[in-house]
Formats: sequence, C-alpha cells, structure tokens
Amino acid sequence: MSTPPRPVTGPAHPRTGFGFGSRLLAAQTLVVLGGALSAWLVAAAVAPGLFHNHLQQAGIEHVSTEAAHVEEAFASAMIISLAIALLVSVLMALAVSWYFTGRVQRSIAAVATSATDIAGGRYSSRLSGPGLGREFDQLAETINRLADRLDSIETTRRRMLSDLAHEMRTPLATLDAHLEALEDGIRVADTETLTILRSSTSRLERLAEDMGAVSRAEEGRLSIDPIATDTATLVATAIRAAGDRYAAKNVALIDRVERPAAVTVDEDRIGQVLGNLLDNALRHTPTGGAVTVTADAGDGWAGITVTDTGEGIAPEHLGHLFDRFYRADTARRHQEGGSGIGLTIARALVEAHGGTLTASSAGAGAGARFTLRLPAPAARTGARAAPARGHVERTYRSVG
Repeated sequence: MSTPPRPVTGPAHPRTGFGFGSRLLAAQTLVVLGGALSAWLVAAAVAPGLFHNHLQQAGIEHVSTEAAHVEEAFASAMIISLAIALLVSVLMALAVSWYFTGRVQRSIAAVATSATDIAGGRYSSRLSGPGLGREFDQLAETINRLADRLDSIETTRRRMLSDLAHEMRTPLATLDAHLEALEDGIRVADTETLTILRSSTSRLERLAEDMGAVSRAEEGRLSIDPIATDTATLVATAIRAAGDRYAAKNVALIDRVERPAAVTVDEDRIGQVLGNLLDNALRHTPTGGAVTVTADAGDGWAGITVTDTGEGIAPEHLGHLFDRFYRADTARRHQEGGSGIGLTIARALVEAHGGTLTASSAGAGAGARFTLRLPAPAARTGARAAPARGHVERTYRSVG
C-alpha cells in the first residue's frame, strides 16, 4: 500500500524573538564585560604581589607601619583607577558596538526587505551600498543584479507567452475556419483545402519541434556526436544546401574561405546553425544583394562569418536578436511564417559545442554580420584539417 502524500502546508510563520542586531550587541556586551572582569581579577591577583616585591627590593620591611600604609594606599589607588578605567573602556566599547550593530542591523534589514520584495515580484527594488566593507557592498550589488536578471527574465517570459499565443492563433484560426466551412458545406475536402489544413498543422508541429529543440539545447540535453572535420567543409555543405533558395531570389551567395581550420563538431548540428543563419540572411537581403560566408581561424579557435548587404539591425535590437520569439519587424516575420526562434536555437547549438554566436550591424540599411566561433583543439591533436587554399571565392547567383 502506497504512503499517502503529505499535505501541503503554507509558509512558516516568522520566528519571534531577538533580532540579529540585539543578539550581536548582547554578545559584544558579554565579551566586553568578560574582558573587564578578567582584567580586574588579574590585576587584583598579580599587582599586590609585584608591589610587595618592589618594597622588599627597596629595603622596606613588610612588618613596618610604613610598608603597610604604602601597600594599603597602592591597593586603594589601584582599585579606584582601575575601576574608572574599566568603566570608561566598557562604556566606550559598548557605544561603538551599539553604533556598529545598528548599522549592520539596518543593512541586513534592507537586504531582507529587498529580497522579500523580489520574491513577491517587485523587481524594481534596489539596494545602495551600506559602506560597511567590500563584502556588504558586493552583497548589495549582487542583490541588484539578481533583481535586474529576474526582471529581464519575467519580461521575456511574458513576451514569450504572448508571442507563442500569437504564433498558435493564426494556424488554429485557419484550421477552425476551414473545418467550420467543411461542416457547413461551404467548402469540400478537395486538394486545395487539405493542403491548407496540412500547412496549418505543419506550422504547429514545427513550432512544437522548435520549442522542444531550444529547450533541450539550453538545458544541455542535446545529443552531440562530434567528429573531426574542418570549417571549409562545413561552409561548402551549408552553401550547397541553400544555393537553390538564393538563386530563386537572385541573391548572390559567396563562399570566401580564407583560413580553414580543423574542428571537432557535430556536422548536422552546425549545419543546422549555418542553415538558420543563411535563411535569416536571405529573408533580410533584397533581390540583387549578396551574402558572404567567410571561414577564418586564430589561436585555438575557428570562425565562420555570415555577412549580408540587407536591411541591417538597429542598435536597440542587437541585444535581443537571440531571445525567443523576438522580432525586430513583427509584421514581416509573421507574414513569412517563421517561428521566431531560429536564432535562439542556433546560439544554443553553438554554446552546446563550447562556442559563441554574436551579431553586429552598423545600423538600419547597413547589412548585418553573424560570427560563429568554435574551439579548435583538433588543430593541435592531428585531426583532419582542410588543405591550405589561400583565398578561394565561389559565387552562386541565378542566371535566369
């Protein structure tokens, strides 16, 4: 027989009692009082004996009246002066402790309040540096960065859900309209109707597959099967696959391999990345434009760059290009039927290989450049490398 699930309880009530500041002040008070008491006991135990020895060395007999009076005077003076000194020291130590404890308590209370606000979804909460040292300032800065990050994630999540709903709404509306038309007898199940229905279901299926792919990639659950190859081969394969689409739009596709490098990657995954980059460049490059794919290399890395002469990217969009469903031109992308996460998938696949994918542009109308960098340890381990070809350029353009 299975054990029944435990009931879910609400949040525990905060504990009542002394706060951190009160506990810290009490602890410091005990330390100060303990130090004062220790000093008193040590002085009372040691000082009379030392003073008596000095009297003997000075030739004053212990049994004399003068010696007894001097020792009594010394003990009285020591008690009064030591008591005053310890009292002043204790009061000063407690005053400093009270001030410092108050500052620490206020700082911790501010951190707790900010953390509570952030946990409640109020991500605008910010902390100022308390000035209590590098550690407290670093804690305040970390809390502020956490709030910024959570705010960004929440904004992205809301936008993603909104865009996902929009992506699904169009094919679902198409399916619903045609099914209703079939039920009412307005349309018949001919080839055209079935093609439209299949197109809508295919779009939903592609959206589901893309979402699954990017989630697996970002969570590190992608299966990667790396083999030894080189960037020239990767570029040539991607260009062959995209050549017909570029020729149909009369956009030049230029293969410019300058310094090929050996890499160990999953050819299919990197081919998917380059395919996404080439498709993205084709969408934003007008007829008669050009897209150039360059292979380069450096110390420990291999690079592939896709540069187009198209619309370019405004500066405010550069930082969001790889976000899920982000669209710099919403209307146009919806008309083209893309899922809006091709670049997100591309970056996740590259990062799964230990590389980076970045975008740059001089602005609207100035074209865009996407740079893929991969680690190239194979160059030092004798893996297969492309032959040195110097400067090689091939151009694919429609001749019709």
